[in-house]
Amino acid sequence: MKIGFVGGGTGGHFYPLIAVADELNKSEYKPELYYFGPSRYDKDSLTKYGITFVYCPAGKLRNYFSIQNFIDIFRNFFGIFIAIWKLYIIYPDVIFSKGGYTSVPILLAARFLAIPVVIHESDAVPGKANKLATKQARYIAISYDDAAKFFPAQKTALTGIPLRPEIKEASEDPFTALGIPNDKPLIYVTGGSSGASRINDAVLQALSKLLPMYRIFHQTGANTLDEVRLSAQGLLGDSPLRESYYIEGNISAPLVNTLMTAASLIITRAGSTTLFEIAYHGKPAIVVPIPEDISRDQRTNAYAYARSGAASVIEEHNLTTNLLAQEIQSILNDQNRYQSMSKAAKSMYIEGAESKLANILVSIGIEHAS
Repeated sequence: MKIGFVGGGTGGHFYPLIAVADELNKSEYKPELYYFGPSRYDKDSLTKYGITFVYCPAGKLRNYFSIQNFIDIFRNFFGIFIAIWKLYIIYPDVIFSKGGYTSVPILLAARFLAIPVVIHESDAVPGKANKLATKQARYIAISYDDAAKFFPAQKTALTGIPLRPEIKEASEDPFTALGIPNDKPLIYVTGGSSGASRINDAVLQALSKLLPMYRIFHQTGANTLDEVRLSAQGLLGDSPLRESYYIEGNISAPLVNTLMTAASLIITRAGSTTLFEIAYHGKPAIVVPIPEDISRDQRTNAYAYARSGAASVIEEHNLTTNLLAQEIQSILNDQNRYQSMSKAAKSMYIEGAESKLANILVSIGIEHAS
């Protein structure tokens, strides 16, 4: 049996594929796994889970004017022919797509070659690639109830988001693992792999108000790490409060798991995979979505998640130092609210998405192979 994966460009598209691959590796059928795309995204993960990379070019579909849009039309055009050739040679029994621009040539080629497709939609409003694949998809998995209205009911199911095993490993004493004293609440701030300058700035300006009461672990994004570190040093000087502030650019999945286990509160963007990782750990969150003119999905995700009571949403244009500090204290100083948010977060997590999707892929693969 051969199973193809496609979907990339961000960790939110890529790492759920890894979670499903982990389950497929446990299957008695031991399928051969292939990842199609313009880049490996995370070479170490592909190697660890026995996934063969197959190069296939793809062009991004932007919502704004860029000369790259013109160039990427040709990337997609040639990508379709390359995808047809690569798929014909390998001929997977089924393809699992997480959407994103990298999936478009592969999905079109799969339609031409009559290869069955399963798609997973992480966001509350589907992306273009998954909308394009709706008719050809044999099975459609969604993460939010809100997304159901965009797909045919007879082949759509609410599965939640597959989480990679590193995020779900038990952490007996996370503070010892982190080397952080457990003497006051820990706040974990993350803007994703690319960072978030508005969140970084707001947190920096709030340090003097927050550090007397809390410890803060700040994941800034690799490109802005040095800048944020210098700003923090300038703001804190030789103050003993510096010992309560920890800063990194990008962090590994096991460290994310440890931080989410230890943290009392998480401040984050609204990528669905991150939100469901927070839900798995049952932690209250303050969500600052990327503005809608930049990202079509984050604001919708944020409010779909927050309606459960698991999070407070602060729009980026409303984000100020005082508002952020006030909201943090409002959550952490009110035990009733805190417990209610924690319970709501746990209720958002849906167990078993990885195994459900792996079983569906194997089932369709068996049918196609016969």
